[in-house]
Amino acid sequence: MPRYALKIEYHGAPFAGWQRQADQSTVQGAIEAALDRIEPGPHTIAAAGRTDAGVHALAQVAHCDMTKDWDPFRLSEALNYHLKPYPVAILSCARVAEDWHARFSALDRRYFFRLLTRRAPATHAAGLVWQVAHRLNVEAMREGAAHLLGKHDFTTFRSSICQAASPVKTLDTLEIDAVDTQGGPEIHFHLRARSFLHNQVRSFVGSLERVGSGAWAPEDIRTALEARNRAACGPVCPPHGLYLAGVTYPDDTFA
Repeated sequence: MPRYALKIEYHGAPFAGWQRQADQSTVQGAIEAALDRIEPGPHTIAAAGRTDAGVHALAQVAHCDMTKDWDPFRLSEALNYHLKPYPVAILSCARVAEDWHARFSALDRRYFFRLLTRRAPATHAAGLVWQVAHRLNVEAMREGAAHLLGKHDFTTFRSSICQAASPVKTLDTLEIDAVDTQGGPEIHFHLRARSFLHNQVRSFVGSLERVGSGAWAPEDIRTALEARNRAACGPVCPPHGLYLAGVTYPDDTFA
């Protein structure tokens, strides 16, 4: 059966996450329903990562198997037609080898988080950023974030319901930028790793916000990490500032 890779953008607000659920609207469920309209199913697609409820994607990647030999552009156009009116778009589609896998062929995942720091309520960015009413010390946050880089036991920053076999992961990148936007000052977090634990990014950002606000010292991040205890984690920030920004593969799948 021909296999196709899909690059997907979505707004996470209307969905109970990526993964299909019998009684709730999900991104996977919406795309599989669209596939069924094109070719009678059943269809089961696999994604590079399972985003939680309210989390967005700029470039999620999934693959699907079809019966018909589709032109990739026509397949993406047909899917986008049947995905209306969901806030989901197929940005690109490519034919891939039958053993190519959106999850297992991936080399790393990249996440992006937006934190808006202003007192006035967000309007245009509502649902797309985490908002706090106070300014944050970005240099202190960068100092704290440095303790998280590399290979560690991230039990402290792992959800209690995480299904990963091990809490040991390697964080390759955690960059923090202060950005002046038309809507107000934002702090952007850029993270990269081969894989992430459940709630790991939101746990990082929530704890680093405590550093930026002055409630924690930068060294407290290292103390929390070394505790290997979920109770040592700072508040887990809400999902709506988080985006799956991209997935890297050995070859440029969508070139």
